[in-house]
Amino acid sequence: MSVRVARAAWARGWGAGCRRGAADFPLPPPRAVDVAELLRDATAAEEGPREVAARRPPGQCSVLLFPGQGSQVVGMGRGLLRYPRVRELYAAARSVLGYDLLELSLQGPQEALDRTAHCQPAVFVASLAAVEKLHHLQPAVIENCVAAAGFSVGEFAALVFAGAMEFSEGLYAVKVRAEAMQEASEAVPSGMLSVLGQPQSKFTFACLEAREHCKTLGIENPVCEVANYLFPDCRVISGHLEALQFLQKNSSKYHFRRTKMLPVSGGFHTRLMEPALEPLAQVLKSIGVKKPLVSVHSNVDGNRYMHPKHVQKLLVRQVVSPVKWEQTMHAIYERKKGTEFPQTFEVGPGNQLGTILKSCNLQAWKSYRPVEVLEDGT
Repeated sequence: MSVRVARAAWARGWGAGCRRGAADFPLPPPRAVDVAELLRDATAAEEGPREVAARRPPGQCSVLLFPGQGSQVVGMGRGLLRYPRVRELYAAARSVLGYDLLELSLQGPQEALDRTAHCQPAVFVASLAAVEKLHHLQPAVIENCVAAAGFSVGEFAALVFAGAMEFSEGLYAVKVRAEAMQEASEAVPSGMLSVLGQPQSKFTFACLEAREHCKTLGIENPVCEVANYLFPDCRVISGHLEALQFLQKNSSKYHFRRTKMLPVSGGFHTRLMEPALEPLAQVLKSIGVKKPLVSVHSNVDGNRYMHPKHVQKLLVRQVVSPVKWEQTMHAIYERKKGTEFPQTFEVGPGNQLGTILKSCNLQAWKSYRPVEVLEDGT
């Protein structure tokens, strides 16, 4: 179904409130958002928009990419506040979260914003606020969107945009996920290491030797594995801090060109996050997940979500599985030679996903642009 319909679903998620589930989370202010405009002409039958979308030239289509944790920066949201409904969006977020997310996003401090429990909701809301800005400036981009993908927590924002869950429900799930991951991070000293390798780099072998090193230090069942596939020869390795320090010290042995510790609190997308699985699974059962109305690609395997249970299952598995972003980019942008690429917009703080896209598919990147969230401009 076209995003004309998906957009209406996303708008309904702002204004219609939420169904209370087992978690009994707060409702956003009633009628906080006037969705009449976005609902107009959005009642067409499902097959009709699909046929129209199929005939649309690829160059007139669009793809939205939603960033994840690590993209947060103090000041994000300042460039969005003059657009319709953005302040209402943050007001609804305050109702769900119980604190002033807009104030934290605009004023910081950075240390507080960087906490997993805070930055995941902050990136989620800023990304959906960026969608509102994009809709205001270029409504055709939203109407002609054919696919969306989000990096880690960004996947929740992509699913809300695509009508798979309402805004407040999605935000509450992100809140539960972030707090559970924060708690799991504090239980074990762990982290994430960005590694730029070479064709001859042996990531799997390096992780194996790092785990063996940890065993010599008395660490039982050490964790060290690829957690993010970013682009060719670039990976993020996640696990015990001792393992990551070993990799940095021995980087030349494994033909790593550059290593850098990421500003995150734990070894995300590994089994170190297993304590977060049950809380997230329970909240996802309590909310109304629906089939996405536009293609949303899963981090777990790069494939499109097909039905609600698929969404619930893979969103939970994603917490302990590697983010296959490089594979997702290939799935979205693969096309016959000579076929035009869609316009791509990164909706949220930063342009990291654009940088990755450039390394995955240079031709697709030529039609990319970020949506500015820091300054009050276009």
